Amino acid sequence: MGMSRISRDPFDRLPDSILLCIFNKIRDIKALGRCAAVSKRFNCIVLQAEEVVVKVDCVISTEDSSLSLKGRNFLTNLFKVLVGSIVKPLYALQQLLMCKKSILPEVSHHSPGEVLKNLKNIRHLKIELPGGELGLNSEIVMKWRAEFGSTLENCVILAASSLTKEGDVCEGKHSESHRGHGENSVSVQDGYGSIPESFFTNGGLKLRVVWTISSLIAASARHYLLQQIILDHPTLESLTLADADGQGTLCMSKQQLIDFRNKPIAASASSNRTQVPALNIRLWYAPWLDLPEGSVMEGATLIAIRPSEQLVKKDTESLLVNSFEEPFNHAAGSLVKGRTYLLEMNSF
Repeated sequence: MGMSRISRDPFDRLPDSILLCIFNKIRDIKALGRCAAVSKRFNCIVLQAEEVVVKVDCVISTEDSSLSLKGRNFLTNLFKVLVGSIVKPLYALQQLLMCKKSILPEVSHHSPGEVLKNLKNIRHLKIELPGGELGLNSEIVMKWRAEFGSTLENCVILAASSLTKEGDVCEGKHSESHRGHGENSVSVQDGYGSIPESFFTNGGLKLRVVWTISSLIAASARHYLLQQIILDHPTLESLTLADADGQGTLCMSKQQLIDFRNKPIAASASSNRTQVPALNIRLWYAPWLDLPEGSVMEGATLIAIRPSEQLVKKDTESLLVNSFEEPFNHAAGSLVKGRTYLLEMNSF
């Protein structure tokens, strides 16, 4: 009798509530699927998981549609942004949503969407694409974060033509670029930075328009593809759709999810994405920007986007400087001290 007790599985002694806490810490959908295959008890508890992460790690290759955003051939680049640059990762997400293959108790990384349909208590969901939608030049730094309800509520973009690491700065590459900028090379840390005239004449502004449109299209396409998941999971309180490259993040809070369910989204007439409303855009720019630990961003640009009909909120600056990880939050905080330039964009 004593030996029988000793040989029992220690998990049998744990109450269901403790096991559920453990599974909520695991979060990864494939690991949860494996746990569900252990026993009927585990299977029942896994299906109650409230925190889940789905990593889309299988992308079926399509025709090469990488995009080079170097500022040349502006119309060609813009066409690629609008049509071909978001195919691969979003195709993977579409497979996630449309796949019908049953995967519990067996788990297949090809069809995580079916697992989500069986999990009825999800409160916090994160989906991670294998890569960002934009095939950028390797030197370009691009980060964006967008919040949606039934439509776009705000978007913050931080970008730069290059990020020079500390070692390269010490070798003199940074000083060479400074000489290239001449007298217009200023730091915005003193709050008096201004955009040099060359920014408007050498394609710098056009390039930033491409960055802005491409980020908005990527965000609105992700938002559109989330419809079924949101409708299938009324318990959701937060939803994040990011990518492994750290390029872009779409976020939806509890209230934004409620708005999404209560108001039908306006789909774009030309593609499978949510229509982007008319926008007010604020732009900050610095030819170069010093970052902690000696790195330097060249052509550093911060872009804040809100729908034209939406009033500017008091917490706007807090949103700008807390949208990214370091050192990019530091960069945003420095840029926002400089001069602001206002732009408008029509709905598309």
